[in-house]
Amino acid sequence: MAYRSTIRNTQYAFDDLKTLLAKASPYRSGDVLAGLAAKSYEERVAAQIALADVPLKVFLNEGLIPYESDEVTRLIVDSHDETSFAIISHFTVGELRDWLLGDNADTGTLQQLASGLTPEMIAAASKLMRNQDLINVAQRCEVITKFRNTIGLKGRLSARLQPNHPTDDPKGIAASIVDGLLYGSGDAVIGINPATDNPESVFVILTMLDGLIQKYSVPTQSCVLSHITTAIQLMNKKAPVDLVFQSIGGTEKTNKSFGINISLLKEARDAALTLNRGTVGNNVMYFETGQGSSLSANAHEGVDQQTCEARAYGLARYFKPHLINTVVGFIGPEYLFDGKQIIRAALEDHFCGKLLGLPMGVDVCYTNHAEADQDDMDNLLTLLGVAGCNYIMGVPGADDIMLNYQSTSFHDALYLRKILNKRPAPEFEEWLLQQGIIDKGGNKLPIGASHLLLQA
Repeated sequence: MAYRSTIRNTQYAFDDLKTLLAKASPYRSGDVLAGLAAKSYEERVAAQIALADVPLKVFLNEGLIPYESDEVTRLIVDSHDETSFAIISHFTVGELRDWLLGDNADTGTLQQLASGLTPEMIAAASKLMRNQDLINVAQRCEVITKFRNTIGLKGRLSARLQPNHPTDDPKGIAASIVDGLLYGSGDAVIGINPATDNPESVFVILTMLDGLIQKYSVPTQSCVLSHITTAIQLMNKKAPVDLVFQSIGGTEKTNKSFGINISLLKEARDAALTLNRGTVGNNVMYFETGQGSSLSANAHEGVDQQTCEARAYGLARYFKPHLINTVVGFIGPEYLFDGKQIIRAALEDHFCGKLLGLPMGVDVCYTNHAEADQDDMDNLLTLLGVAGCNYIMGVPGADDIMLNYQSTSFHDALYLRKILNKRPAPEFEEWLLQQGIIDKGGNKLPIGASHLLLQA
């Protein structure tokens, strides 16, 4: 089915829904690299005008990637909740955008609607929105998950403590963990990207993390971000695995390039649930995503990178993860060229994930060869805080010495909590108070006052 619109006596035609979505997407280097981007600003506006008039029901009948050839498509279609969709089933994309910005789209209504939305519908609506629109809607969403603490409550901001080490030295990792805890980071997860995926090395780190959490009764969860097959192997040996991690994408081919499929994700989730390590809940999965991953694997199937990213959220939603975050600027300038593109992509990702019912965090980050700097990240960090992001990263000095990219620091989490009057996860906040790390006002106390440092 072709879609058309006219601007200044020039008629623009778009062959199918996949093409229309790509042409309507805000400019970014990845779509240009893939040959999918609009050739001019006017063509982009023409595509957005045509997209606004597309009925939402079309997305249920015109698949971007055929149902028969892609298991992510099948999961999205088969899990669609028609009852929830009935609230908005008569809308066009433009009408959905306008409704989302209205007063009727409150927190409770958006929670009820989440299972009735498809990733493609939400991606389409986001393409018609300004940055402030994406923030406005996302901050109304509340997505709460639980394992050893409660993440996602309004008025709360969590941080992943990311103590990576270039040689997986347990002492180096432990030093960074203590540093992060003393700055109030770690309530989302203490999550380590291992330098190698060696099961023995991963087991050593897992055991060290579990010992630290148990010794100091820290109400948080750990994760070693190894490949999911390594986690399954270790869980079968009853290793102390809290959250199971995996990078995922929005197409079957992308996930195949990661060495995974839906069946493997189900196997891992079942294994983690069997360990029964959660104390307040059983959200056991942790996913990371990023715009450009499908294109970099030559697995995008002609779909623009932002819509591919939203489809990854459709996959993640099925597994009810405790955490999911877009590593927004990590893949590089080939996909998001500069600070402006990174900021836009992060706000899109956060908006799409939250609307689909996911506990979205964002790794506010960039690579050293991108046209971006820490001022861009400060801007994005603040915008995401206003938008109600569930969590950010806490990296020593904001410079990951193992992955060699720039992210956010322990101090950045303190800054955001302070200026926006946000607090850590409630169970973790109580622990910080007991340890003498913060006072009742949430202010960080001098390091010498901390029981944790004295015991360490």
